[in-house]
Amino acid sequence: MPSSLAGLVHRYRDLVRQFSTFVGVGLAATAAHFAALTLVVEEDLLGPVAGSAVGFVVGGIVSYSLNRRYTFETTRSHAGAVPRFMVIAGVAFGLNGLLMELLVHRLGLFYLLAQAITSGLIMLWTFSGYRLWAFAHRPGARQA
Repeated sequence: MPSSLAGLVHRYRDLVRQFSTFVGVGLAATAAHFAALTLVVEEDLLGPVAGSAVGFVVGGIVSYSLNRRYTFETTRSHAGAVPRFMVIAGVAFGLNGLLMELLVHRLGLFYLLAQAITSGLIMLWTFSGYRLWAFAHRPGARQA
């Protein structure tokens, strides 16, 4: 089993590296998201669902900047990448709101736990969308 797992990792090392970088960038974006969410909720500026929307926008700015540069190493211009990024992020924004509504108001979960679950689920959608369409990763397209 370990040798077959090692073989898979070796075979898909570029994808594994890219996904690992995406997770690292995602942690930075998630930290920004959670900071904004916690601030607006704990200061009684907004409720958890609306606060999550604010956090999503803050995290999205971090995500775009870091993913464009480090994860996908895109050669696509900002004019070409931003609209595509916004489509993927827009769907994720809607999913974020729906999941937070469900988890916080319907299931009664603590808002930070609900956001952690929501962020994990959305990560799968955004990685796929950014990789396959928004940044259209082309191995070797960008030289150091």
